[in-house]
Amino acid sequence: MGNVLYPAPVLRRGPRREEPLANPGSFDELHRKCKEVFPQQMEGVKLIINKALSSHFQVSHTIHMSTIGQSNYHLNATYVGDQQTSPTEAFPTLIGDIDTAGSLNAQALLLLAERIRTKAVFQTQQSRFMTWQFDAEYRGDDYTATLTLGNPDLISESVIVVAHFLQSMTSRLVLGGEMVYHRRPGEEGAIVTLAGKYTALKWVATLNLGYGGAHASYYHRANDQIQVGVEFEANTRLQDTSFAFGYQLTLPQASMVFRGFLDSNWCVGAVLEKKLPPLPVTLALGAFLNHWKNRFHCGFSIIVG
Repeated sequence: MGNVLYPAPVLRRGPRREEPLANPGSFDELHRKCKEVFPQQMEGVKLIINKALSSHFQVSHTIHMSTIGQSNYHLNATYVGDQQTSPTEAFPTLIGDIDTAGSLNAQALLLLAERIRTKAVFQTQQSRFMTWQFDAEYRGDDYTATLTLGNPDLISESVIVVAHFLQSMTSRLVLGGEMVYHRRPGEEGAIVTLAGKYTALKWVATLNLGYGGAHASYYHRANDQIQVGVEFEANTRLQDTSFAFGYQLTLPQASMVFRGFLDSNWCVGAVLEKKLPPLPVTLALGAFLNHWKNRFHCGFSIIVG
């Protein structure tokens, strides 16, 4: 009998599983990557001493001797609970800061459920309440919804309501929007802003566009040492636009970080941070110059702990 040939079986691949989309985070953090590149303004001499009293409680003392304003002292206390949702987040968190003038800034962050977070902010200027704000945030698998009430006053019938929504469209693209509604006697209005964020392997581009103006930012990580950021802001109400370029240079072997910036208002500035291991001490030196107004100020700070 001859050999009988049978057709080879055809292997069928099942449908490719798509990875679930990640949560887009908070609306306020859309431009965070770019803003971290820019140096923080500083002037005068500042001494900050951080002391951890336990694994949950920490206090901080800040003495600031200013050359253009009043010198002051701040006492900050922070309590962090046991519910840790990420390496940088734990609930409940209570933060309080008071200065020599009696002004208080307090925050309380609570995790009501696995996906629901709340925050309350109170701010006083001496004996007068300035700000009271309440936030509620729901984090789904691939979206975030936030509602904020600012300075609600039933007697004068005034309130500020802010609603945010972000949706992960793909693993790289996030779209969303913001609506700000304000009401007070004789005035009422609302502003809607659309937002988009695209995250690539080494860069992040973000855009906020609405009736009140536009805010665009671009962050690029060249390598482990060099990061750059570009910001553009346009305000239709003030008829003003601004452009800023910032950069960050990290030298891990020298325990040093250098940040600098240049903007369209002819302002330049830079801050150099240097850690002194094995001591828990960080030194920072900054200088800022406004060519247009011919103003210059510099600052020096010591951070212990």
